[in-house]
Amino acid sequence: MKLAFFEIEEWEKPFLEKKLEGNDLFFSTDPITVDSPDISEIEVLSIFIYSKIDKELLEKMPKLKMLVTRSTGFDHLDVDVCKEKNIVVTNVPEYGTQTVAEHTFSLLLAISRKLIPSIERARKSDFTLDGLRGFDLYKKTIGVIGAGHIGQAVIKIAGAFGMDVLVYSKHHQMELALKHGFMYVDLDHLMRVSDIITFHVPLNEQTKHMLNKENITKLKKGVVILNTARGGIIETEALLMALEQGIVQAAGIDVLEEECFIKEERQLLTEQFLKECDLKTSLLNHVLVTKENVLVTPHNAFNSNEALQRILEVTVENIHAFIEQKPINSV
Repeated sequence: MKLAFFEIEEWEKPFLEKKLEGNDLFFSTDPITVDSPDISEIEVLSIFIYSKIDKELLEKMPKLKMLVTRSTGFDHLDVDVCKEKNIVVTNVPEYGTQTVAEHTFSLLLAISRKLIPSIERARKSDFTLDGLRGFDLYKKTIGVIGAGHIGQAVIKIAGAFGMDVLVYSKHHQMELALKHGFMYVDLDHLMRVSDIITFHVPLNEQTKHMLNKENITKLKKGVVILNTARGGIIETEALLMALEQGIVQAAGIDVLEEECFIKEERQLLTEQFLKECDLKTSLLNHVLVTKENVLVTPHNAFNSNEALQRILEVTVENIHAFIEQKPINSV
């Protein structure tokens, strides 16, 4: 088959060439447009989020049978027109589940064991322990907000540490709760009793400023806040107030409210995103970065070899399943 990959990077080519051997492969680093050459023969098209697939472009590809986006989101695709033309559309439902969950606990462990100041002190040949006393995670109550793929991975890790887990989620899966020994509670209860609160929900109208000036005073004094989801979930002014008043003892965040609009974590690694967004300035201008009891990472929770490899693996799986007439991950 004629397979075309747009918005591809050099390191991705060898894997795709090996896994899709026997097909006619075309690679381009650019997004596809109506002016892209030789697109009329494409049967399977794989793109990322900067390729806008609309009716005009689809009319230029009369042989197209499958559209594969190497992203979770698919709002850059006109799926209705694809349906009219019987074009199968697939995505990568999730790729950074374990990666983000592990990063969440990296932040938590760094806070609980005062890892950063300990390392900085040792580098200065200062081996005194004043001010470096941490706390155990064992038997601490962790409140997990959002129990999707990442939230569930966090729950499993928390169980391995012997933590008591409370979960706030729109959807209750009682078999899952019994299997992993956690309780579903309302948001108010979770905020009042949790020693650690971690956010794993998407940013939308319902979750924007989920933690805000009105409800942040309900938190258990000395709570640790973790956010590896989206910056807008937490009202920055409220978090700063809670840190200054000692309601929140520390925070570990991979996302900031002021950072550029990000639809897909994978786009952070593209040249296109770097041209459009000055993330460095956004981070440097953020007051939370200067707080000693706040750990900030530059939206890096998703960024592991395995997560990026998973995107390619699922893309190939989607294509093979389609060729075998058993499509998976259809949107």
